[in-house]
Amino acid sequence: MSNIVAIVGRPNVGKSTLFNRLIQRREAIVDAVSGVTRDRHYGKTDWNGREFSLIDTGGYVVGSDDIFEQEIDKQVELAIDEADAILFVVDVETGVTGMDEDVAQLLRQTDKPVLVAVNKVDNGQREADAVEFYSLGLGEYYSISGINGSGTGELLDALVEVLPEKEEVEDVELPRFAVVGRPNAGKSSFINALIGEDRYIVTDIAGTTRDSNDTRYNRFGFEFNLVDTAGIRRKAKVKEDLEFYSVMRSVRAIEHSDVCLLLIDATRGFEGQDQNIFWLAERNRKGIVILVNKWDLVEKDTGTVKEFEKSIRKIIEPFTDVPVIFISALTKQRIFKAIETAVEVYQNRSKRISTSKLNEVMLPIIEQTPPPANKGKYIKIKFCTQLPTPMPQFAFFANLPQYIKDPYRRFVENKLREHFGFHGVPIDVFFRKK
Repeated sequence: MSNIVAIVGRPNVGKSTLFNRLIQRREAIVDAVSGVTRDRHYGKTDWNGREFSLIDTGGYVVGSDDIFEQEIDKQVELAIDEADAILFVVDVETGVTGMDEDVAQLLRQTDKPVLVAVNKVDNGQREADAVEFYSLGLGEYYSISGINGSGTGELLDALVEVLPEKEEVEDVELPRFAVVGRPNAGKSSFINALIGEDRYIVTDIAGTTRDSNDTRYNRFGFEFNLVDTAGIRRKAKVKEDLEFYSVMRSVRAIEHSDVCLLLIDATRGFEGQDQNIFWLAERNRKGIVILVNKWDLVEKDTGTVKEFEKSIRKIIEPFTDVPVIFISALTKQRIFKAIETAVEVYQNRSKRISTSKLNEVMLPIIEQTPPPANKGKYIKIKFCTQLPTPMPQFAFFANLPQYIKDPYRRFVENKLREHFGFHGVPIDVFFRKK
């Protein structure tokens, strides 16, 4: 399980610049995956072999500075509550401000590790100016420059030192299905409808992980853990409507699940926050089932379902091969269909295709529609295989892999879906030198 690190601080101190710099370290190493990251405030990175998730809180507050003053306390409280460590970013140009002092006061009350990053230190004079940040009472500070990257190495060394070791709490390797979605989409009602007076339940394991309630559940002869993000220790102080709040909660649940059941409220549609959570699951390469809840409240005519589904698929392009099920937690309409579909998606995600079968199906297709020639060079793909990873990833070996473009990658992905059925599961296709 990876740790969560939150980047906090007042506006314009360079939180996002630092966030982007820290995330890029990781992206330079892994195979470049196509598609822009739609939500730029969350990312995974690693340093010295320790992997962790970074959340840039700055991305979740819009509005003027005075609105921000009300919101920033909520955010810092949330970060203290949910993150394993906190990076507090301040700006050497302006020195210590009143707002910095407010944040520091909140941070002094936590026993979680807090690292102060003094940003924009790019010369000796500013190095000397940074000394005043000792007055925040948070101990040692780290001088960095988010723009050119100086000092970030020392900051990361110190960060991974203080990250708590995550103990693996997996007694049984059961598939984990996480129920995620924005506040008030009906996550609790959905879980209660499933579990309610249900005699299929084996045990209730509350607090296996400190932050979600796992319920072991057995149905259709299939046993799995249901991870409920709705029931995670609610903080009275935190306002429910904070977008950052659902994202923080979802990050943990998604990272430690196999399939995400994304609940959306039919009366509100597939909104920005739902989309953020969807992309979060997609980027973590989890199976996804979209559940449109409260369908009993929607005025319907013959084309309503089709229209609604079409609008969702338009938004989630290019990854549209995702089941969309219309349910009502209240009337229990189709809730078991939802679980049955999640089980199918789980099986798709762990599907293995033998190398011989894969080559037998894919090579003739590729031969018939080869990648377009580049600069007069013909690209030949000779062999393909599924990689031994927990999610479906395929390597295709070619003489000139660097010339194969994204549209062709998508073509290959679509053919894999068509012939082997990976409904609900993101697929990675890599082209490698043979």
